[in-house]
Order: sequence, then C-alpha cells, then structure tokens
Amino acid sequence: MDAAPHRSSIILSAIVLALGGVAAAAVLGSQLRHIGTGHQTISVKGLAEKPVRADHAEWTVRVSFKGATFTETLGRIQREMPELRRFLEGQGVSGAALVESTESITPNMEQEEAPGGHWRTIQKGFNGTQEVRVTLNDLDRVAKARKAVVQFKADGHAIEYDEPQYLVSDLEQQKMSLIGAATRDARARAEEFAKNGGVTAGPMRSASQGAFNILAPGASADVSEYGGVYDKTTVDKVARVVVTIEYAIEP
Repeated sequence: MDAAPHRSSIILSAIVLALGGVAAAAVLGSQLRHIGTGHQTISVKGLAEKPVRADHAEWTVRVSFKGATFTETLGRIQREMPELRRFLEGQGVSGAALVESTESITPNMEQEEAPGGHWRTIQKGFNGTQEVRVTLNDLDRVAKARKAVVQFKADGHAIEYDEPQYLVSDLEQQKMSLIGAATRDARARAEEFAKNGGVTAGPMRSASQGAFNILAPGASADVSEYGGVYDKTTVDKVARVVVTIEYAIEP
C-alpha cells in the first residue's frame, strides 16, 4: 500500500476536525457571552392599519403643440390657453384653484438616417407646452372635469392631461396614531411569545419604524419594505404602518 495517500488522508482529516472545533467554539462562545450578559431579548413586528380618505386633489392639464416654426408654435399655445381656461371655468374650476406655468418653446430634435447608414440628430420644428395645475378640495368636481376633458380634446384642442392625484393632507398625524397602535400590537405579540416560552416580556430595548404605506383598498405591500408606498389614484385608501421592537426577556 502506498504510504503517501494514507498520510495525506490523515492530514486532511486532522485539518477538518480542527476547523470544526474552531467553528463550534466560536458559536458556543457567542452563546455564552449572550447568556453571560443577562440581556436576552425578543424581537417582534407590530402592525396597525385604518381607512383614510383623500381630502384634496391635484390635476395637471397642458397645452401641447408641435409647429414648424417658433412663431407658429407660440401662436398656437397662446390661442389654446384661453380655450383651456374657459373649459375649466365651465367645470367650476377657476381663480386660486388654477396655477399656470409660463410658455415653453424648445427645438424638436429627431434622429435621421444619413447616407452611409449613419444616424444624425437634426431639428424639425419646435415643441410648445404650457401647463395648468388644478388644486381642489372638491374631489367630485375634479373627477367631473377629468371625464369632460376627453371630449374637449376630441374637439380638436391641442392638449394633454395627467390623471388626478388624490392626496391626504394630514399624513404625519395619521402616521403617529398608527405607530402607537402598532407599538401596542407588538407588545401583545411579545407577551404571547414570552408566555408560551415560560418567561416574561420586559422593558423595550429598541424600536424602529418600517414601512408606512398608503394603499388602495385591497392592495398589499411587503411589510418589510422601507419607505413605503403612497397610492394617489384612489380617494378611499388604507394607511398601514409596521414597527419592529425588541423587548428584554425576564424570568
């Protein structure tokens, strides 16, 4: 029998045993230090949610036109804006509810294939825009105007529009009330875990807020997602907050 492979096998086995011993000692040492400190803890998540309703809406409508020349483009913008104002006033939206931007006229740049298969960027006319931002507490009026603007555009007016955004103004107050409820939920969970383990949940050691979500009814979001989601497409929403709290464990 060849002695060299046998010696290699013995050496390899010794190395494996040594590494295993080091790993075991490291784990055991960590456990002993943890136990030795007398600060065993339990970490739980608390969840709270409640329905909320948007109390104001923001909606942007813009005149948008591409013309062959700067003068043509600006002229069309200046003719369309009074028509847009009259439309919005006819929907009951006027005065302080409207904020207009200034006209913006920029070169329209396009890609064009050149001889030899190369592409080049050239100017073809001008793009013109001017926005009107609508802000109202009357959500029904905004919804009515959004529905009517489809026909206004179909009548030949050079406009584009976004979907209304339905917003909640007291988000910070909503968040604070939910944090309190979520903290109580976390405490109840910690006490239940502790009771089943034959110990007692003691004082709070640390706490952190996780995701704060404003969701459409029936929607879901990952409770571990930080930052949260803010749904602006619906009037009725669900506010949800998650907290993570660590409690001391007492005998």
